[in-house]
Amino acid sequence: MAKDSFISRNKTLIIVGVVVLILLFYFVGRYNTFITLDQNVNGKWSEVENQYQRQADLIPNLVSVVSSSVSVETDFVKEIVEARTEWLSASSELQKDTAGVQMNNGITALVSAVAENYPILQANKQYIALTDELAGTQNRITTARGRYIEAIQLYNIAIKRFPSNLLAGLYGFDEKEYYQAEEGSLDTPKLGTGQLP
Repeated sequence: MAKDSFISRNKTLIIVGVVVLILLFYFVGRYNTFITLDQNVNGKWSEVENQYQRQADLIPNLVSVVSSSVSVETDFVKEIVEARTEWLSASSELQKDTAGVQMNNGITALVSAVAENYPILQANKQYIALTDELAGTQNRITTARGRYIEAIQLYNIAIKRFPSNLLAGLYGFDEKEYYQAEEGSLDTPKLGTGQLP
């Protein structure tokens, strides 16, 4: 009977305590969800950056093979080297991605020019291996960027849904920007003079 009287006397206090615990678990759960999604976005960007780094690491070998075979530095090679240097010195995700796109465009332009003007270079095993590696890397960059965009979408949905949007602002989680192609970035690259010497 003492037990029944304790519950009946403290019924309101017990209900308030249970509600507070439920809210506490909800707040902690939401915070942990935001952290998980934020780290997922960061991880996906790291994969994009990793593939750009792989591409940047292959460029000196490509430049070496082309320059030794052509025996003169072309405008295409200069453009690729400049884009690589920009990528290495970029500090923000947008700067890195923009320079990475320039590297991709420069490589595509160089490979097209070599195909048109230097069929003998296309028979070079090192050149073929490098262009295959670079093409594979460019495909991995595209895939990684797609995953990065999906991670941003999941994060942004989570922080915009009610009532999570109230907590996201309270915790300091802001909307992340999607990758957006720059105007004209889907055009055929116009690098160098368009001709190898």
